[in-house]
Amino acid sequence: MQLGNIRQWVGSCAIEALQAAASPTQASGTPPSRSGAPPVVAIARPGGPRRWPPRRLAAIAALWGPGFTGPGGAGETLRLAKPMALTGNSSLLLLGGGAGGPAEAVAGSLGAWVASFESDPDLAAVAEQRRANHPNGKRIEVSTWDRANPAFAPHSANHALSLEAVRGAAMNPVLDSLTAALRPHGHIVLTEMVTDAPPPDNDREYAAWCRLENRLPALPRMEDITASLNRLHFDVRVVEDVSDRHVSATLAGWRDAVKAMESGPRPDTGDVAAFVTEAELWLLRIRLMRRFGFRLVRWHAIGAA
Repeated sequence: MQLGNIRQWVGSCAIEALQAAASPTQASGTPPSRSGAPPVVAIARPGGPRRWPPRRLAAIAALWGPGFTGPGGAGETLRLAKPMALTGNSSLLLLGGGAGGPAEAVAGSLGAWVASFESDPDLAAVAEQRRANHPNGKRIEVSTWDRANPAFAPHSANHALSLEAVRGAAMNPVLDSLTAALRPHGHIVLTEMVTDAPPPDNDREYAAWCRLENRLPALPRMEDITASLNRLHFDVRVVEDVSDRHVSATLAGWRDAVKAMESGPRPDTGDVAAFVTEAELWLLRIRLMRRFGFRLVRWHAIGAA
């Protein structure tokens, strides 16, 4: 696909039908990184598929910023974190740390100590490599976690930030362990995709999206997450639909990446293919949000004494 076609997608928000079995582009070698960013290194589980080959990691860095796997980059992470009033004396339990960008943004801009948890061990390995080269790396700890069996150390953090980290796993066990990990009066900021009614079991686009995003097919209801936080004696201060901002940030990421590709060195076919594959994934997400009324929602809740 030519760059002009990508620009047309971004401008018109038109979404083409996707192949249900689409997979990330495989590539050898490490492409050059953005200025000032550590090299992009691909990590693969022995004997397993390479979900994050170098060209895919380079594509998401071009779309969202180095270390980020979703729209908004550092700006959106800090927008979510700032209401918790983090300081250099605060500790943050971060779920959904991705390739390390969110933890770096919080530690670098707000000075907090960050325990970053990522369920994908390949991304966690990339985040750990980035942490070792980051000026505030000593304030960051990177670990993996099991969405099906969360086990965070009790009373180990002042506050928590979860960036669409549960991805279809059972919400109650995650919230039980996450809230138990907080000290008295701890804040929790949570983003998750929710739905009022699940899609049909045989919907091919929904099944493809779950595969591409490495998520389970269940989506929670907004009311159920709010009720769970109340059950855990958290005062829910904010429940906000951030879907429009999410879509706008997605389109902005594409526009900026295409502009950079057009003004910089001509990308080779493999780089363009990786970018298009990633763009298709996010176009599919937007399509499903429109088809089924999926919404990205933010919660901000404060624990009891």
